[in-house]
Formats: sequence, structure tokens, C-alpha cells
Amino acid sequence: MNIFVLLKLVPDTVEELEIAGDGKSLEAEVLRFKQSDPDEHAVEQAILLKEKCSSKVTVVALESPEVDDALFTALAKGADRAVKLTGNLINAQSFAAAQMLANFLKPEGASLPADTLILLRGQSIDDLEGEIGPFLAELLGLPYVCVVTSVVPEGGSVTVMKEFAGGLRGEFAVPMPAVIGIQSAEKPPRYVPFAKIKAIQKTAKIETVDVTPPDSLTRFGVERMYKPEAVGRAQMLEGASEEVADKLVEVLAKNSLI
Repeated sequence: MNIFVLLKLVPDTVEELEIAGDGKSLEAEVLRFKQSDPDEHAVEQAILLKEKCSSKVTVVALESPEVDDALFTALAKGADRAVKLTGNLINAQSFAAAQMLANFLKPEGASLPADTLILLRGQSIDDLEGEIGPFLAELLGLPYVCVVTSVVPEGGSVTVMKEFAGGLRGEFAVPMPAVIGIQSAEKPPRYVPFAKIKAIQKTAKIETVDVTPPDSLTRFGVERMYKPEAVGRAQMLEGASEEVADKLVEVLAKNSLI
């Protein structure tokens, strides 16, 4: 089975995010990027499948700041191949990214092998709708299932467990090749020591493939970005238990909650 995992880097929200002077973007100089958390689960699920059956895992990412670190980390975890798509890809939105990834996975005139499985994030912090998965599946003409928490190969198909609202789950048999949006891997993403990543950097290589971007990298524009406004503050109640209880009742009554 040939497994492709599509990675994306997003701003690290541990850092303080600042709006740039144009009011429409984040200040690049203070941005620190990290691999999208759902991508960590997609990589883990791919490695788990490799350990269960004979599979080759390829991680793919569009060129972006610090993307090499994410690709080498995936190699250190057990991926067999890392590919970075290069070109004029700045500000590429989901549909343009899907077009470039589709062209790499299935060049014009080619066809995907029957045992191909494409894993990617169900969503990311800057793509809460998770639209790149269905975009990619449509471009490749493949079935797509998202919010998946389990993937089990069975002959020429995979059985996936999909989560629904309200705690419901559904099991689906999906013929391969297919695109699967991972919500969480069957096990927590494994930790890989920094020393192992440094060692991989000396022995492994990231392949670079130049891609031609589509005519338009964007389909919508940002009019203005805003920082969240603080509308209130926490009120700390101090004193003995009885005093705190009286103050709490007073606060609840003042706000018409009791």
C-alpha cells in the first residue's frame, strides 16, 4: 500500500500573534510556525498502518517557513520519503493548494495505483472547515471520508470509523484509492527525540519538486483582521468559605442568575 500524508504548517498560537501594518495579515517577523496538530495524527496513523502491513509512507508539503523540520520529524518517526513542493506558493489558499497537490499525486495523463491511500488533516486552526480534503478528492476523482479515527485495510479497500455529532460513530468501507481526513490516530502521536531528528537530517534527504501554481492562488480576500476584545474580567472571591458563599450568591443575584 502506498500512503501519502499531506502536511501543513500553521502559526504557533503559543506565541503572541500580531496584526501587520496592512491590517489584513499577521506580522511575519514575529510568526513562528509549527506542524498542524491534526497532521501529527495523520502521520501517526500512516506509521501505524505501515507497522501493521507492508506500506510505503510518503510525506508531502508545500514549501513554507520551517517546513523542513516537519518533514525530517516525519522521517524520524518512520516515514520512508519526504517531498517538498516548491515554487511561487506564497499565500496559496486551500483550493490552489489542492490543485498543486493533485498535480503532484496524479500528473496529467497518469493514474493513481489502486493501493494508494491519501491521509490528511480533517481541519487546521486556519482552515476550520477542512475544505482541502473534499477539494483534493474532487480533483482526483476519489472517494472522501473525514473526521476519521480508525483505518483498517481490507484487500482493495479500507474500513474507516467516522465520528458524528452527539457521540455517534459510523463504519464505512471505502474503495482505494481514496482520500481520508484524519480526526485522531488510533494511538497518540509518538514522541521522537531531537537527537534522532538531527541524525535523520544527516542521512536522509528531502526531495524537491517544482510545481506550477494555478492562475489564481486565492479565491477570497481579507478585508481586515481584528484582535479579540476583552469584554470582562474574572472576579476573584476571597475570604472564609461562608464569606465566599455569600459573595457568590450576591454576584449571581446581581446578574439575575438566581
